[in-house]
Amino acid sequence: MIGFARARLLLPLSDRGGRGARIEDGYAVWRDGELLEVGAYTQATGARLLAAHGALAVLGGSASARTADELVCHDAVMLPGFVKAHGHDHEPPIIGMVKDVPLTAWLDGAVNVFTRYVEEHKAALTAELGASPQYLTYLKAKADDIYYGITSAMTHHCNYAKYCVDELVEACRVAGTRILVAVGGQDRNYYEGVLDKTPAVALERLDRGVRKHGATARVGILPGPDQFFSNGPEMLKALKAWAREHGTLFHCHSSEEYGTTEWFKREYGKTEVRYALELGILDEHTVLAHQVQTTPDDLAILRDTGTRIVHNPLANTILGSGMPPVMDMLAAGIPVAISTDGSGSADNQNILAAARLASQYQKALHRRAENLPAQQVLEMITVEAARILGLPVGQLDAGRPADLVLVDLTRPNLVPTRKSNVVENLIWASDGSEVRFVVANGRVLKDDYRITTLDVADVGAKIARLAEGLERYKADVGELKGTGANR
Repeated sequence: MIGFARARLLLPLSDRGGRGARIEDGYAVWRDGELLEVGAYTQATGARLLAAHGALAVLGGSASARTADELVCHDAVMLPGFVKAHGHDHEPPIIGMVKDVPLTAWLDGAVNVFTRYVEEHKAALTAELGASPQYLTYLKAKADDIYYGITSAMTHHCNYAKYCVDELVEACRVAGTRILVAVGGQDRNYYEGVLDKTPAVALERLDRGVRKHGATARVGILPGPDQFFSNGPEMLKALKAWAREHGTLFHCHSSEEYGTTEWFKREYGKTEVRYALELGILDEHTVLAHQVQTTPDDLAILRDTGTRIVHNPLANTILGSGMPPVMDMLAAGIPVAISTDGSGSADNQNILAAARLASQYQKALHRRAENLPAQQVLEMITVEAARILGLPVGQLDAGRPADLVLVDLTRPNLVPTRKSNVVENLIWASDGSEVRFVVANGRVLKDDYRITTLDVADVGAKIARLAEGLERYKADVGELKGTGANR
């Protein structure tokens, strides 16, 4: 059956038609996960489509519409599915845990504790919950993504989670979302329980991931060394060589927290960016998360190497890490996407809120209201994020994957929305909960606010039980120290 969606407003965000195009009464048609047509709807359009296909499966309407009256037009704005360029799917159970501390103390007190807890107690928790705790955690992460309209993501899968690639891929298959798995690795300056003894151990983990999932549709495997400070030169060079050999991205945290960045400079006598440059691992296929503490020399290196940046304003502010010089990066031609980071540090996956905060901060910091207008930050969570990840999504065009969302314009905070202010209202007035429909690869993942691919209530209840056990475990172990400057 041919899929069909129609909305009062349409934002294709397409290079072909002009990213700023705002279309009244827009439609999209897809078959087998691929968009066939996108554009302005007319009665003649409806008649032509019905004559050509006989019947259409209408989003939010009839599964086999045969008349023009059944081609429902929703009071909504249709746009590409959001693209999360950096996040962590092992964090949903630690939302709200260990707050008001800097990054490394949070990692040692929350992330390391939780990922060890589920690794050590996996058998007992699986028997109690009916599925592995890691798998349930990843299902919850995918429910969070779908709720906010995220259809594609790059997950930085580090700490103990690096051992659970299979569970993450399966969770994404069930949920229906696209995933790039940046498989973690560390060999120094981190909690000792997760250190890899040699680069060969990390490389075999990548090779195993490719053997099992390399042919899986809408799944990619790539190296994701956790931090520059937690990986030595040989490890980083080996992982980048693997990425070049396999034609993948290379993804790493960089210069996130001030204290750890200063410690790194004392220990190594250089910034993390210069360290990476001298190892030969920076190029247009390297994606760095955060890059908050950035010197003028770092900016020049990032510009000259073509390195790409993912900005995570929610986590950067909550953890007190600071904010990267986004305006300087953009002025230098450095590609920048906006993302949410993990739920544990950002406390949600509201990517529209992340875009709003990124804009607000740069306007206030520079006392320049023109900085990062709504159109630009919307592109930084769709078309630009997709471009940085090398994915064919983020735009609505014939021949691209049918990944799209419809945002409800009848909600009080989005009334009035019209053609002239729709982008601005998405960024400035929405609260993220107005995503009514989500389609990924032609599959309806969210139908009139109901997530269709997951039993959200069941997953949520099991995550709540898991979090209760974690609280008891943390009371016993406290924190697992060893991260960066928190050694």
